[in-house]
Amino acid sequence: MLKISAPFVGRILGPILFAVIILFLEPKEMNSDALAMLAVTAWVATWWVTEAIPIAATSLLPLILLPLLGALSIADTAKSYSHPMVLLYMGGFMIAMAIEKWNLHKRIALHIIKLIGENIRLIILGFMIATGFLSMWISNTATSLMMLPIAIAVSSQLSGSMENHKTDNKIGKAILLGVAYSASIGGLATLIGTPTNIILASIIKEIYQYEITFNQWMLFGLPISIILLLFTWYYLTYFAYKFDDKQSINAGKQEINKQLKAIGPMTVEEKRVSIVFGLVSFAWITRTEYLQKFIPALDDTIIALTGVLLLFIIPSSTPKTKLLDWTTAEKIPWGILLLFGGGLSLAEGFSSTGLAEWIGHQFVFLDFIAFGLFLLIIIISVNFLTEITSNMATASMLLPILAAVSYSMDVHPFGLMMGATMASSCAFMLPVATPPNAVVFGSGYLEMKDMIKAGFWLNVISIILITLITFYYLPIVWGFELEKYPF
Repeated sequence: MLKISAPFVGRILGPILFAVIILFLEPKEMNSDALAMLAVTAWVATWWVTEAIPIAATSLLPLILLPLLGALSIADTAKSYSHPMVLLYMGGFMIAMAIEKWNLHKRIALHIIKLIGENIRLIILGFMIATGFLSMWISNTATSLMMLPIAIAVSSQLSGSMENHKTDNKIGKAILLGVAYSASIGGLATLIGTPTNIILASIIKEIYQYEITFNQWMLFGLPISIILLLFTWYYLTYFAYKFDDKQSINAGKQEINKQLKAIGPMTVEEKRVSIVFGLVSFAWITRTEYLQKFIPALDDTIIALTGVLLLFIIPSSTPKTKLLDWTTAEKIPWGILLLFGGGLSLAEGFSSTGLAEWIGHQFVFLDFIAFGLFLLIIIISVNFLTEITSNMATASMLLPILAAVSYSMDVHPFGLMMGATMASSCAFMLPVATPPNAVVFGSGYLEMKDMIKAGFWLNVISIILITLITFYYLPIVWGFELEKYPF
């Protein structure tokens, strides 16, 4: 018997929607190229949302369909897949691989936990700060996978034999949920922290020829990340799971010290990778204020790729080996880079075919909706939509549309687009919502009800926080008028 599933339905529905739009739809005042673009977007969006085939594979569809339909040439379509922002993320991935190769990320995490932990609540905060900090620079999936065994070891030491089953261990639940949530929250802080950030920056660069710098992103993203992480910690340790401040923590300290002893003193490779990573981070943060005065052409992508080349050049302590080798570097998630390219090709098509302008004109009724209310609606919708869909696919699909809607509403596009991007990384309710959620759910400590109960209220907190900060803080730090279209 044929199994009916979302991917199966999506595989059929995508081409059908494409054909129906091409053959039967005749929207008023839409040209043939824009119609073709709409049809391709419907097919790609359907396959992205239902994951009919791997998301990265779906991202290849624009390379085939847009040139065949005459909406974009193959050259114009293909250039999106090697966009500077795509190369920036590739460089960031490779630097992260070097950090992981020499186990530097584990040392950083253990030292942060040891430094902060004095009681149960502070140990949980230590885990969350360590996870959030690492997730600013390396993928949230890799961060949560690395933190998982440490979290399980510490929680079992802290709990002793009080619980008969893993699912009765409230310390384990709180630590593991803290790891999952802070892995997602930490990614908000930097431009390379999570793929959706790069997707937004790439689409803004493509549509408006405006570059969001690493430093500019941190001015907005880092405060959101810090505030949301502290709210999450407070909620987990004072409401979701209440702890006795006098509870013994000696066993937890012993476990951290045991793991630090096991990894030994800092190696030559760790020191050298730390220096390169520190220099790259410093250059990203200071580029616009200082470095570009001496090297005007310098950008974040060049900085990242320079760091990668240094890792390939600088030797390790072993003869004939370097800090980074191609066997390690090629393990980066190339599929995510294809997804960036697919999203950017759609954004280019929206702009060049006139589809974005046509969509904008269809939303003239939004003039009667207060901008703050519409921003809230968008953030709520994206937040709960990404509980069941890929946040990367959702961002790639939605951001060009929000750009067009902003034009129709005569509001600054960055407000809606930033709010939606931030919301897409704050899905806390379901194991399928984000890779970190899935990683900790597989530990056996958590039941579905644990994640739904804690995640729902954190979704609500994140929606309120992102709406307020986007509405009031973003215009101040980025220097624009929110309710005025500038382009």
